[in-house]
Amino acid sequence: MPSLTDVRFTEVAQEIACDVLTKSQDGDNILMVQDISRTFVSDTFTAPTDEMNAYALRASLGDDVYFEPSTAVLEAHVAKITGKEAGLFLPTGTMSNQVAIRTHLQQPPYSVITDARAHVYRMEAGGAAFHSGANSIPIFPANDHHLTWEDIEPRIVSGTDVHVAPTRVIALENTLNGTIMPQNDVLEISKNAHARGIIMHLDGARIWHVAAETGLFMKELCDPFESVSLCLSKGLGAPIGTVLVGSKPFITKARWFRKLFGGGMRQTGYMAGCAAYALTHNFPLLPHVHALAKRMQQGLEELGVGILSPAETCMLFYDPSPIGVEYWEIVERAAQLPQPIKLNGSRLIMHIQTSPQVVDDFLELVRTLKEEKSAAGWKHVNAPPNKKTLFRDVYVKAVRPA
Repeated sequence: MPSLTDVRFTEVAQEIACDVLTKSQDGDNILMVQDISRTFVSDTFTAPTDEMNAYALRASLGDDVYFEPSTAVLEAHVAKITGKEAGLFLPTGTMSNQVAIRTHLQQPPYSVITDARAHVYRMEAGGAAFHSGANSIPIFPANDHHLTWEDIEPRIVSGTDVHVAPTRVIALENTLNGTIMPQNDVLEISKNAHARGIIMHLDGARIWHVAAETGLFMKELCDPFESVSLCLSKGLGAPIGTVLVGSKPFITKARWFRKLFGGGMRQTGYMAGCAAYALTHNFPLLPHVHALAKRMQQGLEELGVGILSPAETCMLFYDPSPIGVEYWEIVERAAQLPQPIKLNGSRLIMHIQTSPQVVDDFLELVRTLKEEKSAAGWKHVNAPPNKKTLFRDVYVKAVRPA
């Protein structure tokens, strides 16, 4: 084969070259951080700080499919504080939950019990069925807050009847919609599940918030479970990553499934460095985040706005209908402010980069809309009646009527 001329190679290289930076990238990033401080959409919107980047760039440069030193230190640390033998770094919480379920489930048929509102049931694209061939048994908590053993026990499937899929895993979530599951109920479910040979898994994407709010150590929160998934990008502010923890044999098998799922990554040292920085410097910020959420709830209640789910940690769900306002009106008017506020419905979530000022600005906007509705003749008697349903979904998207 003839060799490429220098000119031809230069042309090929020029075609392949890519520049993702805008001409004003530094300024754009400053504006983006300002936008992040005024969004209530998700706590995954947080951006790495200069300090986080500076620390993370010093991390090791290994290949994590083989061995990555900084990542191994992170995995071991999270395993240690949760009281488990080993840990595994994965790119997402969804993959972590699904790898955990697949690792626990050996031979079908089987079923997984979850809260009907749980991320693993509602927000992971049917992953338990797709990846593990598992039947899910979603349960609505009778207290409208959290599952109890009284909710779960009647729904457990057992025995050798060929028509059924025996329950092999109970997957809980803490926090769920920002609310904390009482530890006494967790312990009771775990005790009774283990007595029946049922495995316990925890989606602890925001378990850090539980520790910050209750003062319980991570080991106490994780002891009732064989496996726990702990997200590092929700709440803590790392750009990517989740650590799955469990026994050494469990993590050895989970690492295999991570590769099968396409989750084996290469130079993850930077990601591990960001996560370590977040654990050290961002976890202490969570009580301030909780205080912002509670201040938001108090302000909304003073305006007569309904609360669908309270601010026990970093988020709340609200209902503006008692003051005659609809979600879409709030979303549109918030986007038109001189300093826009981003939200998409009933969920208001605070994070470590939320500006205290945006809480005041949002409450002032709601106050203004309430006054406009009142001036237009709206009265509380016009509020729509509450509909009694089996399952009240607190997630409401803002949709402007056609």
